Amino acid sequence: MFIAYVVTAALLALVLLASASAKLKRDEKVVASMTGIAVPLGWLPPLAACEVAGALGLLAGIWIGPLGVAAAVGVVLYFVGAVGAHLRTADYKGTPPAAVLLVVSAAVLALAVAAS
Repeated sequence: MFIAYVVTAALLALVLLASASAKLKRDEKVVASMTGIAVPLGWLPPLAACEVAGALGLLAGIWIGPLGVAAAVGVVLYFVGAVGAHLRTADYKGTPPAAVLLVVSAAVLALAVAAS
């Protein structure tokens, strides 16, 4: 289970860091998606900070198991919020990517619990 956690946590951390980077650079696709679901642009830096914290926590969880579990819980909650925001505004085009990341983060959480 530990190797599976390391691989999935590292991949999810890369996705989170790429997403945070796009938010901080205010990539036009990200800005369009966020404004489309009524997220104020002022929220981009704090959302990016949450993603960076989640990524670092998942990676730290390789050495400190409970920290990885806590980070995975945070990432799951982040994506529950993302899916909720897309569904709230009936953005069915943007919901599937967030839902997939929610499922992946839930898998990482299950692996983190099993590995620690």
